[in-house]
Amino acid sequence: MGTPGKGLEHVILGDSAITLVAGETGGLTYRGYDIGELVPRASYEGVVHLLLWGTPPQADPPKRLADDLRQRRVVPPELRARMDAVPPGLPTLEAMRSLLSLLGGPEWSYPPTDRQGLELIAKTPTLLAQYVRQSGGLAPVDDRPELGHVAHFLYQLTGEVPTPEKARALEQYTVMLADHGMNASTFALRIVLSTQSDLVSGAVAAIGALKGPAHGGAPSKVSDMLDAVGTAENAERWVDAALARKERLYGFGHRAYKTEDPRAVLLKQVAKRIADPGRLRIAEAVERAGVAALQRKRPEARLFLNVEFYGAVVLEAVGLPRELFTPTFAVARTAGWAAHAMEQAADNRLIRPDVNYTGPAPGRKWTVPAA
Repeated sequence: MGTPGKGLEHVILGDSAITLVAGETGGLTYRGYDIGELVPRASYEGVVHLLLWGTPPQADPPKRLADDLRQRRVVPPELRARMDAVPPGLPTLEAMRSLLSLLGGPEWSYPPTDRQGLELIAKTPTLLAQYVRQSGGLAPVDDRPELGHVAHFLYQLTGEVPTPEKARALEQYTVMLADHGMNASTFALRIVLSTQSDLVSGAVAAIGALKGPAHGGAPSKVSDMLDAVGTAENAERWVDAALARKERLYGFGHRAYKTEDPRAVLLKQVAKRIADPGRLRIAEAVERAGVAALQRKRPEARLFLNVEFYGAVVLEAVGLPRELFTPTFAVARTAGWAAHAMEQAADNRLIRPDVNYTGPAPGRKWTVPAA
């Protein structure tokens, strides 16, 4: 695996049966099922079943699980009253962090259960959507029981039932983002759970980790970059100028993958189906120019597209504003967080790494000048 380095690189923290991220070959599997097998066929509810219980459902979407999520997504009056204490207009991910903390209570005691996991998965999109509407001066919409988990999230945000094409595109995005092994937010959650704290506290920590642009916080910057490029014909010139200024190309490179991120490949297929053709041409031109320029500049780095690049194009196409890109990432990832919380608790040991001390040698004497 290589020599341990900064950021715990090459350090194996333990065993997990949930997700395999094969960075050298560009593979991603949930419980042994390749992401390329799941994205065209599975519902988000089906992937929740797979991640939480280790087996695919007998039917997809699984009726019993879908009904459970529908019942749990309704916000009771006492939680609604607590939500009113979160001031409107906060940065969306910061508001989401506060909203999730409001779920806490005696019913969330350690160890985490699958029922707690379903509660987190069901309530998170509702809390987010209702806060967004409240901040915009809009009333929350009534529940639509006929809508599945992802379609209902879009409906709650916009007040309009999404087209099947938009709902399915976002569902495929959430399937791809449902888990990704020991990423920063999942690691943060597992550290919290290792102290025998509760799932809500772990999810709040995970949101805090996800907020950073080095992990999940950059999809909207891809959209900003595409805006700056302007036209497909300008892509090569813009990329060369940006790299000359030592600026980052958003949506390129991933800590785990040394080849193409498989989610980026699949999201490009989704984008081709749903995105505005002009926007797609710009994205494809930036992809070509960026990959070529990075290979010329840093051939040893093996930098390719990551999930954020065409993820941004897809999220634009389904009608989400940029401030909701990373919160939507979090909505998708709640399935993985719940699965990892239960796996951590099933064979728990406090996560407490050591550190190589580089300070002064022991034995110094404490002396201070007289007053």
